[in-house]
Amino acid sequence: MKKILFLWSIVVILFSCKGQNRVNHNNEENSKNAIGKRIFELTKKAPIIFHDSKNNYWFGGDGVIRFDGKEFIQFTTKDGLYSNGIRGIQEDSLGNIYFDTEKGINKFNGKTIEKIEFNYTSDAKWKLEANDLWFMGDWNKNGVYRYDGKELYHLKLPQHILEEEFYTNNPNVTYSPYSVYTITKDSKGNIWIGTGTFGACFFDGQKITWISEREMTEMDSGPSMGVRSILEDHEGNFWFNSNMNHKYKLLPNNGLSQRGALTYQKLEGIDTAQEEDLENYFMSIVQGNDGDIWMTRYEGEVWRYNGKELISYSIKHHNIKALIFSIYKDNQGVIWLGTHNLGALKFSGTRFEPFRLNH
Repeated sequence: MKKILFLWSIVVILFSCKGQNRVNHNNEENSKNAIGKRIFELTKKAPIIFHDSKNNYWFGGDGVIRFDGKEFIQFTTKDGLYSNGIRGIQEDSLGNIYFDTEKGINKFNGKTIEKIEFNYTSDAKWKLEANDLWFMGDWNKNGVYRYDGKELYHLKLPQHILEEEFYTNNPNVTYSPYSVYTITKDSKGNIWIGTGTFGACFFDGQKITWISEREMTEMDSGPSMGVRSILEDHEGNFWFNSNMNHKYKLLPNNGLSQRGALTYQKLEGIDTAQEEDLENYFMSIVQGNDGDIWMTRYEGEVWRYNGKELISYSIKHHNIKALIFSIYKDNQGVIWLGTHNLGALKFSGTRFEPFRLNH
């Protein structure tokens, strides 16, 4: 009898230990993935790409998808996002990740997604602080949003000289001509804002000034993509996707004259005329670590400029032409494409390949 009881005690102990291990394992999994859903491949819609300081990749399109090197976790409105439509992703100095959605700004602290409320009652003025984050926010509203770590402020853009002409020509327009496409911080900490109608503007912490090139606006007689992408190159010149035939160099004092007007030198850019039927405007631009400038067209074309010639890449997968929304350079200098129909594509050195779990 003692022998039987002894054996039974061993069995009970073994099963108890096994049960404890199983519970702990499940708790660890639940803790790690408290929110979000594991998926086994990247969604076809992934126009926004971001690489954070912890080496996670984030893809925005159908909600937000995080790749940590092992698995894809998808976050949606079920997990706290304002909207599954993502306009931008960025990170603060503490490692928190922010999602600029179509309906509001979300903050992810690694465990939960919170909604950041707008401060509608504040009479906040334009400011430029080193740790502030800037967001595009609602496409249909005039202005941008500045977050100081505590409050989220809505800031209206100053009146453009072409506003009256725009509303005269478009009396029944249903969108704001001040809608924002992109926000870029340059090497000196100044903010550049690209709009859908009125070109680009510049904020140095003191004044906000419009770039006075009519050809950058929808008011120009030629086609206009809006200023969707702004690039400061390695030499400190500025490029705007709406006309790559020129680049701009700010003059001393951050380019501001005594009257507050932005002063700059307009320089020769990329001669797109060297390629037949190639227009001078693109969807998105970025500069590689080697100095080459990369430019994308929406329907399956990427162009690379090495300072002398243009090299083209036709982007297809299974004979499906990529609908390219953005081009992005990650923290290692690798070039990526964000698309509306083929997910994210990564440059291998010779071609762009779809990004999959086994990467």
